[in-house]
Order: sequence, then C-alpha cells, then structure tokens
Amino acid sequence: MHIVVLAGGVGGARFLRGLLDAVPDAEVTAVVNTGDDVTMYGLRICPDLDTVMYTLGDGIDEERGWGQRGETWTVKEQLAAYGAEPTWFGLGDRDLATHLVRTRMLGAGHPLSEVTAFLAQRWQPGVRLLPMSDQRVETHVVVDDPATGGERTLHFQEWWVRHRAALDARRFVQVGVDDARPGPGVVEALATADAVLLAPSNPVVSIGTVLGVPGVRDALRAASGRVVGVSPIVSGAALRGMADRCLPVLGVEVSAEGVGRHYGARSTGGVLDAWLVHTGDTAAVPGVDVRSVPLLMSDPAATRALAQAALDAALPGSAR
Repeated sequence: MHIVVLAGGVGGARFLRGLLDAVPDAEVTAVVNTGDDVTMYGLRICPDLDTVMYTLGDGIDEERGWGQRGETWTVKEQLAAYGAEPTWFGLGDRDLATHLVRTRMLGAGHPLSEVTAFLAQRWQPGVRLLPMSDQRVETHVVVDDPATGGERTLHFQEWWVRHRAALDARRFVQVGVDDARPGPGVVEALATADAVLLAPSNPVVSIGTVLGVPGVRDALRAASGRVVGVSPIVSGAALRGMADRCLPVLGVEVSAEGVGRHYGARSTGGVLDAWLVHTGDTAAVPGVDVRSVPLLMSDPAATRALAQAALDAALPGSAR
C-alpha cells in the first residue's frame, strides 16, 4: 500500500508516527509544508521538515514537541550574551548541526529535496520525506501597526513564536508561492497513492500552504485514491497550535464543520472524499463522508487508532 500524507509540524509528525505503527509495511510519503521556513543567524531553518524527521527518527524532544531530545543551549546563551538578534528565536546545539549542514548544501547548489533526503539518511524516519517545493516559499503575516495607524508585515515565525499569535492578523501572504513548483516526486506520489491523508495540521498555514503550490491541488483532485482529512479542531478549539487565530482571517468558522467546508468535497471542486471529526462533534460537509472517531493523540495506542480510522475511510469499499 502506498499512502501519501500532507503534513505540517507537530500534529503531522505525531499522526505519521501513528500511521507507521498502524501499517508498518506500507510505503508512506510525507509531503511537508515549507512555508514556515526562515533564515536566522545566516542559517536556513525548516521547522516542519525537521519536526517530522526528528519525531519519526526517535530524536524529538517529546515535551516541547520540537527540537532534539537531550538538547543543550550553549550557543543560544552566547548569542544572547552578544545581544545578537533575534533573541526570541532559540536554536539548540544539536539542532544547530542540522541547519549548518542544510545551509552549506543549499549554498553549494543542492535543492532542498536533495538536502532533505541527505539529512534523512542520518535519522531514518521510515517515510519518504518530501518538501512541498524546492522553491523558497515563506508565509508572512500582515498585522495592524498601532505606531503608524497602518499595517506592517512580519515573518510567520515572528508572529507565531515571538508574539504567540497575539497580534490580530489581517491576512496571510505566502511569498513566492505563485512561482513555486511541486517538489520532485510530489505529483507522482499523489498520482500513485492508494490513499491520501490530510494530517490534523493547521489548515491555513500548513496544509493550506501545501495546497497553494501551483499543481498540488490539481494533483490531489486527480488522485485515484480516496482523500481523507483529519480535523485539527475539536469542540471548537485547536488541538494544538493556534489555528483558531488563523481560520477567522479567511472567514472560516473555528469548528470541524467550518474546516471541512473550507476544504470542500472533491466531487464539487474541493479536496476531500472523507472527513474525520472528533466523537461528539458534528459536521455537515456536502458531498463528503463525515465520520466521528476519537481524534485526541493522547498516547501511542490512541494515535495508532486514529491513523487506522483514517485508512479505514480511505480504503476501497469503506464508505458507509
């Protein structure tokens, strides 16, 4: 079985881990958001790719959900002593090695997909790890500027990490996305997939950014396998992260139904065949097979069961 998963960071990584646990013999391709990528201290940082790679490679810091386990912070402390900006974005010493290697390889002319494959050799994540695009795409956030009475634009990482999404966003701008192309292997993976799963990642700045790369949405709509999405919203709140701060910017209701309708049915120009919502939630999404299952990835068994439920909705003859 060949399964493709569109994913962001922490939620996508944990869902993928449950999927590998549920079907260890499957061929899994993870198409990962790179819109969160940023250059800090002269280094190219790919937060979602690294979170997936570390999680599946058994190196993630489980408590934080990002960065490496057993991390130390000597470089961060020395940068702070120098007053080097940005002081709000910290890199651990172990994590720093990944960014050094990536930046050196990119500088030597290797595309991000080749760099990612090289880094994955060290971590052995058990999936084929594909960046959504080799072209640089960065999500920026337009917010109000009280000092001028106008607007100002922040990189998504500054809005998310430094300000914890407390600044009201007016719009999200995916810089470079219009000129981007699907990464090598992305379209082909979608075309040959027996199932395509949308992880419970942020539908605006993670899954939405992946779908914004020209050609990805069309390839998803043309996929022969069923497309099943997992709601990142439970009981009107985000499972993790701050999707509830992003969805209203697009005029989308913060609910499982709101996100399901935002994705839409593949039969009417959207991307979904089936949509999983949490037990007790309801969602009417025209043209979509909506199923209620436990969505909380509270432990390995629950995460494995969620991944299996997504596969059950994707397998031929599973519609009910």
